[in-house]
Amino acid sequence: MATRRSSSLWLATCLLLLRAHGLGAQTVRGQWVGIPPVPVPDALVLHTADQPNVMMRVLARGLTHPWSLEFLPEGDFLVTERLGTMQVVRSGALTRVAGLPEVDADGQYNGLLDVELDPDFARNRTLFLTYTTADDPSTIALASARFDGTGLRDLRVVFRAAGRAIGVSSSRVVFAPDGTLYLSVGGAFNAATSGLRAQDPGDHAGKILRLRPDGSAPDDNPFVGRADHLPEIYSLGHRNVMGLAIHPTTGELWGAEHAPQGGDEVNIIRPGRNYGWPVVSFGREYSGPRISQNWGRDGMELPAVVWLPSIAPSSAMFYTGDRFPAWGGDLFVGSLMVGRIDRTGHIERVKLNDAGEEIGREAILTELRRRVRDVRQGPDGLIYALLGEEEGLLVRLEPIQ
Repeated sequence: MATRRSSSLWLATCLLLLRAHGLGAQTVRGQWVGIPPVPVPDALVLHTADQPNVMMRVLARGLTHPWSLEFLPEGDFLVTERLGTMQVVRSGALTRVAGLPEVDADGQYNGLLDVELDPDFARNRTLFLTYTTADDPSTIALASARFDGTGLRDLRVVFRAAGRAIGVSSSRVVFAPDGTLYLSVGGAFNAATSGLRAQDPGDHAGKILRLRPDGSAPDDNPFVGRADHLPEIYSLGHRNVMGLAIHPTTGELWGAEHAPQGGDEVNIIRPGRNYGWPVVSFGREYSGPRISQNWGRDGMELPAVVWLPSIAPSSAMFYTGDRFPAWGGDLFVGSLMVGRIDRTGHIERVKLNDAGEEIGREAILTELRRRVRDVRQGPDGLIYALLGEEEGLLVRLEPIQ
């Protein structure tokens, strides 16, 4: 009887602590405990460090598993939804885009993923999509299409990831200043099995690729002409890169990458470099043991930022606008959850010095207890984010004058 009372008291204490700290649904000794979602108001004042009195406004509701956000020249938004749809958001209303490819949305990462406008979109109306193909074997594809305002025209797959079937994966795409584009391909999840693919130069899984817009490999890629190396590979040794951003000063690529438990990373991506997964890692398996006894090794790059515990980074961008002067040059990373605890997602602001070294961190939007899937700077210098999963939202951060 004493043991039962002790167990009941222990479970009740865990439940109270979870609620007190705003933590979401968890299992404690096999019993499900947690709190329901927090309703999101239309507007909320945030008291943030360095840039006090920031207003969050909800611009659209009703999105389903939103993944990626883009800004149209007319002032509207494009939002991809992982299950295979894309919406135009105009004055809070959603209009579904026609002509999307069929996707494989089986799994928490698979489906319709990133959308990126061609640098000359205002003239050629071309955009690029990444998605998990619905054919067998499933893989990551990059497609181009023309957007006519209501649908996609002339959809064409310009690149398909090679090697064995990629399976569950995520992907981001971003244009470089020289007109090439970078494409991340995940799929190297399990350290003992699929993770080994990240070290295989004949496999696109666990890599960042550099492509021309037509899907071909540029001649100056680091592995062009090397036997047993795929020419599209720009860097290797990645687990699951879900955020890509170009540094506004150096022009270098930065990548935000999922580890399992702990050891999430931001890396400065340089040509031909090896970022270590799964040979070196700061993380642990979901069951607890360390992935590796080594945090670093000769010939493998150390990360610029590490999270312990993990924050499940989903996206990345550098702030270069003038609406939040105190945040200039900072790195913003979307977070799905902290330490494997549900309803702890937020925007992570990483304060950097002039050398690109981390000197501070801040969690923003923790009050909403929502997964942050994408965070981007708009043409107006404000910050926009996609929140949630089944009940997704588009929100904007703006200074209070």
